[in-house]
Amino acid sequence: MARRAQPEPETESEADEAHGVTVHLDAVLADRGMTLTELADRVGVTVVNLSVLKNGRAKAVRFSTLTGICRALECQPGDILRVD
Repeated sequence: MARRAQPEPETESEADEAHGVTVHLDAVLADRGMTLTELADRVGVTVVNLSVLKNGRAKAVRFSTLTGICRALECQPGDILRVD
């Protein structure tokens, strides 16, 4: 059986550019008059984890975390995450 060629791994910057997802959590927080610390308390995650998401450095987000964020902010995932 022939082996399939493995794709070359992407560099971190190529992977970041490839997905095109931007995070707009800061704008939604400002609209709601809520701090990142308050959101973290309501969702049950650390401020550091939310900060990583807010600053666009997250590689993934759990659906349970996204659900908690949306419930706390009374918004939809598309209000926070956008494909540009």
